[in-house]
Amino acid sequence: MAIFKKTKPRKKICVVGLDGVPHSMLLELAKSGVMSTVARLLDIGHLHRIKASLPEISAVSWTNFMTGTNPGSHGIFGFTDFKPGTYDLRIPSFLDLKAETIWDIMGQRGLKSIVLNQPSTYPARKINGIMVSGFVAVDLSRSVFPQSYFSELEKMGYQIDVDSGKVADNPGLLWQEISKTMASHQKALNFFWEQDWDYFEFVITCTDRLHHFLWSAYEDKEHPYHQAFLDFYQQIDRIIGKILNTFKKMNESEENFFLLSDHGFTGIVQEVYLNAWLEKEGYLSFNTSNPKSLNDISSKTVAFALDPNRIYLNLKKKFPRGRVERVDRKEIKEEIAEKLLQLEYNGQKVIRQVFKAEEIYHGKYTSRGPDLIAVPEPGFDLKGSVRKKEIFGRSYLEGMHTWDDAFFWSMEDHGPDLSIENLASIILKKAK
Repeated sequence: MAIFKKTKPRKKICVVGLDGVPHSMLLELAKSGVMSTVARLLDIGHLHRIKASLPEISAVSWTNFMTGTNPGSHGIFGFTDFKPGTYDLRIPSFLDLKAETIWDIMGQRGLKSIVLNQPSTYPARKINGIMVSGFVAVDLSRSVFPQSYFSELEKMGYQIDVDSGKVADNPGLLWQEISKTMASHQKALNFFWEQDWDYFEFVITCTDRLHHFLWSAYEDKEHPYHQAFLDFYQQIDRIIGKILNTFKKMNESEENFFLLSDHGFTGIVQEVYLNAWLEKEGYLSFNTSNPKSLNDISSKTVAFALDPNRIYLNLKKKFPRGRVERVDRKEIKEEIAEKLLQLEYNGQKVIRQVFKAEEIYHGKYTSRGPDLIAVPEPGFDLKGSVRKKEIFGRSYLEGMHTWDDAFFWSMEDHGPDLSIENLASIILKKAK
């Protein structure tokens, strides 16, 4: 008589991402009673303060998360990058990614994934499961895999993201845009939760949009939108609570539940225009008094910057009007880094640290990236505009990203030195 071994039921994994939510703020909102679900999680598990990617932006940080690697290995260095051999810019897409993702590896193990609203996954690629791309997705029909789910998303009025352009022109529309986006994302969450899956990931990006436009509503208790800000976070907490409760009803536990953000946030003191600083210091010059792009730089240029804090040397054989010899690279990098660290605004230090590419990137694509990454002191928002004449200025934005104040919650303690690219291996260990 044949004996059949009972197989253990496969454990599911659930990940919730909160774009741009800092460790410090999450802790404060949990302790003050605004986020009661998160407060309970803090009691039973571990809230890690983690480092984001460099640069500390969603395009890179979420890519570090989903691949468990850094830009030198996965090839995504920012929201924009150079067309090889030119000063022309392009927007890298998900098709440019050079490394496997968490759900690619899950698929190889026969596991099904559902990934909703993860930034930097546009256009949606084939996975063993379902993907709905997040920011910077522009066309819903190309944001969905398999395509058969497109009509379902259309039916529920799915809105990929807050229309930031519309809000910049009319800030009063922010809450309306957030409400519309969140409502459609919750409908998608409810619908896709009922499908077959082993790994489920749901990312909320309205948090980041709120912080960019209304960070002062969090910091200032007298702000007219302070209560609305707290109410929004209560809504986020309820969503986390609902996901966790339904997860546990499947006989799953918090052991396989994870919560994270991709970078921190703080208020802006001043925007800092790196190309204006490079020009003033004699490293950058243009062929015209009103440059429109980096195509207007002259052959005298030694270095230039791309958003938000990437500095490139104008290398021979890499750029059309390159003048820097590779043998001079080290000396020039050290000189620029030293001068940047001396930059001040009203007696305040502006730059906290300057990293050389080889210190932070590892992999065969490292040479495609910047030569230096400048990390500002909190409050100084670095920018790569070529049109600004002054080094310091302000725009309509109130909040900026920070590098070392992202968070990761899990039941287990993973130590004090976590970076966002370490999280993939932690999650994949649960996928057996």
